Parts: sequence; structure tokens; C-alpha cells
Amino acid sequence: MIEFNCPNCERLFKVSDALAGRSAKCKVCGHPFTVPAAAPAEIAPVQASTPRVPMRTKRLLADAEHMNEAFVHSPLIKLLEVQGTPPDQYKIEYEIQSLEPTENPDRPQQRNTHQVEIQLTADYPRMPPQCKMLTPIYHPNIDPSHICVGDHWAAGERLVDLVIRIGEMIAYQAYNIKSPLDAHAAMWADLNGDKLPTDSRTIRPAEME
Repeated sequence: MIEFNCPNCERLFKVSDALAGRSAKCKVCGHPFTVPAAAPAEIAPVQASTPRVPMRTKRLLADAEHMNEAFVHSPLIKLLEVQGTPPDQYKIEYEIQSLEPTENPDRPQQRNTHQVEIQLTADYPRMPPQCKMLTPIYHPNIDPSHICVGDHWAAGERLVDLVIRIGEMIAYQAYNIKSPLDAHAAMWADLNGDKLPTDSRTIRPAEME
């Protein structure tokens, strides 16, 4: 339907689109005119859809935020290095009293600074992170290439809680001598339970209590 006004008397007309371009006269004032073409239909603007953020990306972003908040003031746990966008690899430093091996496997010595690398794989959080020590340690459940955290991992667990649990392992507040990665360390821990934990301080930051 075409709507227009007489150019002389402003009388409103409504005619079929098929009459566009025809010559006619106003029925009121007799002024000749040409029926204008129909106005083009308005096209609704296409709204750009918001890209869907993958669940793993959301989890990595949440982990990064929690890690920064949890350890920014911690005297025992420090974030040394973060890699990836969003972050999927962390280098953590612990200032915790623990043990490191010596030439005599039955006589470990004290070590207070430890570094750990945590890699969040493509299967994370369904599968546990890959965790390994970057510094030597003497512990039943840790060897140079692996920290045994898989048996206790659940997809809903926060990365910050895993980092704290590793700190508790380093401090010998948590260890298992029944299925060890280091048999010598397991035997030593079994015979020297009176000397454990090596660090009895609370590893969890006070603001997370």
C-alpha cells in the first residue's frame, strides 16, 4: 500500500502498489500528480551474536583470578610465572621447610625453597593437571617428574586448592607410604614419624580460612 499527500491540498491518499508511477488528479482540488513509488521496506539491523566462550576457557580465566587473589599476600606461596592466554601453565614457589635427597638416600637434608610447575592440559579440568617439581625434594609421593595428585583430583576442585595441597605435601603434612613413588623416602617417613611434619605452619592463606 502506497500512502502520500496531494502536493497541492495535502489530502492523504492510500492506493495499491500497482498504481505507482500512474498519473492522476486529486479528487478534492483537481491538482494533477503522479503516484509516487512505494517506500522501500525497512530491513532490521542484523545483531552481532556474542561469541560463545568455551567452558574450559571460562575455567582457566576463573582459575587465574582465584590464584592471584589467593596468593598475592601469602608468605609461603608465590606465583613466579604464568604462561598462556588464558593461563594454562604456572610456576609456583613455596617457602616451606621440607627435605631434599643427599648422596646417602637414608639421610635427607633440610630445604626451604621449592619450585613446582603446573600444566593444565587440553583435558583439564576433566583430567588432573600435570604437576612436577623443578627443585629436588625427598618425599614418598613425589619424584623428579611427577607429583602424585591424581587420586585426589575432582573436576570441580579449584586450582588454588590443589596448589595448597601440594604445599601440604611438601611440608609433610600430607603423605602416603603405602603406594610411594620414592621407596626410600617412604621408608624414612615410616621410621621418622616423630620428626614430621617438617613444617607445621598452616599452608592455606588466612583470607581463605
